[in-house]
Formats: sequence, structure tokens, C-alpha cells
Amino acid sequence: MSGVYARQCRRIAVLAATSALAVTGLLATAPTAQASPPTPVSAATARTYLAGLTVSPEGSSTGYSRDKFPHWITQSGACNTREVVLKRDGTNVVQDSSCAAVSGSWYSEYDGATWTAAADVDIDHMVPLSEAWKSGASSWTTAKRQSFANDLTRPQLIAVTDNVNQAKGDQDPAEWLPSRTSYRCMYARMWVDVKHYYALTVDSAEKTALQGILNGC
Repeated sequence: MSGVYARQCRRIAVLAATSALAVTGLLATAPTAQASPPTPVSAATARTYLAGLTVSPEGSSTGYSRDKFPHWITQSGACNTREVVLKRDGTNVVQDSSCAAVSGSWYSEYDGATWTAAADVDIDHMVPLSEAWKSGASSWTTAKRQSFANDLTRPQLIAVTDNVNQAKGDQDPAEWLPSRTSYRCMYARMWVDVKHYYALTVDSAEKTALQGILNGC
């Protein structure tokens, strides 16, 4: 057994990893520390926020287009929002002169996978753009929708496994939750924090699902 392999095995044991995923670019364990989106409100505050959200059936998708939520916009220099989040949420991320991530690792909170290629990572909108449209954003100005789609201040953006993000689509917590059950409390807190800040509505099934999660936090 090589020294490198032995160290890796010890790391797996310490982190209590349950499996190794044999996919190109995918590592067996999460890093011991990684950055994350802004911390959402506590579960208690989220419960209060949720109680105050307007309950309404989801609106129509008529007129919706991702183009009505301009992203990814330039944040500074050559860096757009996606590149800023990749840097923030990754570990040992190196960017080239164009701000593209050329190396690093990214731990996906949704499914527990760690990736070493930025191409395997999507930036998820916690509250999806289509969900926001059907919950009140259809009446917003384009400028407000742009702010929502590129919000680095609220817990609205997070780097996750690309196909997991695609599986989530525009589903709310009554329809989709992270496979990592230990992250669901955080997920609900983030979701409610964003919906509260932007005064978006919730449908009854969505509210019931969020209540169930938050009551168990």
C-alpha cells in the first residue's frame, strides 16, 4: 500500500465516507472544510417567516423565460456570478486570467459528491427562476429579476453536482429535496429565507413540506 493511498484511506475513515463513486472527476470524500453560501436564518426564524408568507396556488408559467432573469452578470473584473460562486464554494480553487476555474474541488451538499472539474458543477438557484416566476416574480422589473438571479447576499446560489441540479429543475420542497437528509433542514431554512426576502408566495403543499422539515430541525 503506497503512502498516498494509506493517507487517503485514513481520510475516508475519519470522514466516515460510506462509498467511493467511480466517476471521472469524482472523489470519494468531502473536504474537511469548504466555503458555503451565506448562512440562512435559524430554523426558529424560518418557521416565523414561513408563517408570514402568503399562501397561494402557483401562478402560470405563461411568459416565463430564463432570459427574463439575466444571468450570469459580471461581478468584478472578468468574473461573472457563476465564477464567483465556484470560487466561494470550492476548495483550493485556481482561476485563470479570464476568471475560469482551472482546478480545485467542489463538495455538493445535495448529494455528498466531491468534484474536481468545474464542468461537473452547476450553480443552483435555491428558489428556481421558474418557481419564482410562478410565485410573484412575473410582476417584477427585469432589474429585480436580475438581482434575484445573481444574489450573492442571500442563500440563493450554491454549487452542486450538475445532474442533481438538473433533476431538481423548478420543483419546490413538496416535490424535490436533497438526497442528503442531513442537509434538508439547511435547505428549508435557505428556501424560506429567500422567499421571505423577496416576498414570494408559497403553495399549500410547499408550505406543509417546509413546516414538516423545519419542525424537525
